[in-house]
Amino acid sequence: MILGYWPEAAIYWPWDVWIVTWLVAALWTNRTVKRISIGQEWPYRLVTLMGFICILYFSQNSGDFAKGIPARNIVAQRFWALPPVAGWAMVALAFLGFLFAWWARVHLGRMWSGTITRKTDHRVVDSGPYALVRHPIYTGIILAGFATAAEKGTTIAVLGALLLVIGYWMKAKLEERFLREELGAEAYDSYRRRVPMLFPFGPKAT
Repeated sequence: MILGYWPEAAIYWPWDVWIVTWLVAALWTNRTVKRISIGQEWPYRLVTLMGFICILYFSQNSGDFAKGIPARNIVAQRFWALPPVAGWAMVALAFLGFLFAWWARVHLGRMWSGTITRKTDHRVVDSGPYALVRHPIYTGIILAGFATAAEKGTTIAVLGALLLVIGYWMKAKLEERFLREELGAEAYDSYRRRVPMLFPFGPKAT
């Protein structure tokens, strides 16, 4: 029976691995030529931070849920508990999301930045994962967020996943305006017309 509850703990493993490796990789980047102001960035940063908090820091034990024991507070109220096989599938899906983000990170190379910047030798990248979506790193993190919310089964976790979508959509829109100005409207608009923003097979820019 203990094995049945393991996905609840294991769902945090992909996040732990991603956070540690992502922070280490942040040292591998080109020199910044230009960046937007902190004032422009704080709205999306606040929304995504709220999303991460909602996903990762509120939970109810599935054993309590199965016994009909109510959550200690409303934000931790659990409305479903996945069977172990489905729970492990969500853990695997979260890992897959972060692997997709890492594929994009490696493919982007030293042009990557955690903030909206222009790096030396910056250009429009439209190959690899960037041929599937314009912001594959955000896509991978969002996928991991929804997998985690599905495993946790709480309203607050689902809200957190939705906040990640909103926050990364806000960042993507701001980033695209910046890159369009910095890299050239013709090149970037052509890319936007060919590739969807966050979700494969989603709508493209017109």
